[in-house]
Amino acid sequence: MPRTVAVLGGGISGLAACYHLARAPRPPKVVLLEASGRLGGWLQSTRTEDGAVFEHGPRGVRPGGAAGTDTLHMVSELGLESEVLPVPGDHPASRHRFLYAAGALHKLPSGLGGLLRPVPPFSRALLWSGLRDLLAPAGKEPDESVHAFARRRFGREVADIAVDSLCRGVFAGDCRELSVRSCFPALFHAERRRRSVLLGLALGAGQERGAESGLSRRARAERWSQWSLRRGMESLPEALAAFLRPRGVELRCHAPLRSLRHRHDGRWQLTLADGTVTADHIISALPAAALAEALPAEAEPLAQELRRIPTVAVAVVNLQYEGVTLPVTGFGHLVPSSEDDSLLGIVYDSVAFPQHDGAGPASVRLTVMLGGAWFTRAFGDPAATAPATLLHRAQAAAREQLGLAAAPARALVRVQQACIPQYTLGHWQRMERIGRFLAEQRLPLSLVGASYAGVSVNDCIASAKAAVGRLLGG
Repeated sequence: MPRTVAVLGGGISGLAACYHLARAPRPPKVVLLEASGRLGGWLQSTRTEDGAVFEHGPRGVRPGGAAGTDTLHMVSELGLESEVLPVPGDHPASRHRFLYAAGALHKLPSGLGGLLRPVPPFSRALLWSGLRDLLAPAGKEPDESVHAFARRRFGREVADIAVDSLCRGVFAGDCRELSVRSCFPALFHAERRRRSVLLGLALGAGQERGAESGLSRRARAERWSQWSLRRGMESLPEALAAFLRPRGVELRCHAPLRSLRHRHDGRWQLTLADGTVTADHIISALPAAALAEALPAEAEPLAQELRRIPTVAVAVVNLQYEGVTLPVTGFGHLVPSSEDDSLLGIVYDSVAFPQHDGAGPASVRLTVMLGGAWFTRAFGDPAATAPATLLHRAQAAAREQLGLAAAPARALVRVQQACIPQYTLGHWQRMERIGRFLAEQRLPLSLVGASYAGVSVNDCIASAKAAVGRLLGG
């Protein structure tokens, strides 16, 4: 059991690591170091005086799987149960999702009717894509791009339109560059297990169960598609910080890491701007490239691997319109790269979470997502792009695709630089090499967070829980 654990990075992964360390039967001393002046990382919510909430990062969390169950258990333990805003299975935001293709909005097929007949923008009934998957031989490659995998299993049209859009919605990334094995492991392993993706998913591999709570049982009974919190997703890191401080966890903001040194006695020396910290073990929740910059020279092989995990920037433009109605009701729409590569999609925030609209006049809140893997080509350097340029582009999208011609009553623009890691082809091998280096060198270092094994809030929390479990021998 280490006497002192230093946690690097105060986003959701770092805070979750501290949470699990603090709940250990005999918790070590824990020091969290965060470079910026706030905790929460990409969980960022703006709350206005009239009660409106605007999300600049993740706006909802899925409740499914062991990781989703564990997150809801944490939410219960933090006393946030009454703050949860669920989206049940029969809600329009659960049932209706759209694509904007060929200059028009198209509802994604749901139910048998949508599979048996052609539904635009698809030229053939999706039943044929399903049959193709059931009959196609299993792949032999250890990894392939998401696009190549989808094209091989379901045909070019599904790959070019549906899967292309999905990768833009989840990773803000290019499905021709992303790894199916690392980005969608469930699909990759379903094919390996049953030769067919659909059969593999239907028959499953036996679902792991997370830590059950009344909240997760309710989520299952009501078939939640996602949930948020009444005061926005930033309430989660705020509640974690409030849980940790009285338990003796030291949370230090404005504490950027300058360098790391692994001493002869096996302990780490962390150099900060205003002094040093000594720790027996480090849990790094920093982006891979940021950790690479702080590592000592003898860990250069590790630093090289970390630098090869790329990231993309996303412009998040929140718009609020008064006295308007949307032409469709649902979660939102995605835009395939063939339609407009600079515009990833638009989320109809008011539909899923009307509680966040505020007490003012009736309004519609949207979030327009721009850039991703196409940011530099579309807008130039993310650090230098004028907010007015992005706002103009977002308003044009709302006007052209949703018919919202009026000026928005409120508009907020954030450029989230290097916010989503990209698991490119061979990412799984990189992770194996990283694991091997840490084991061979016996470095007391754990890597958690979005850079490695999943970019969702659930993935980040799960990676922190697993790392703490290994560290404490649980």
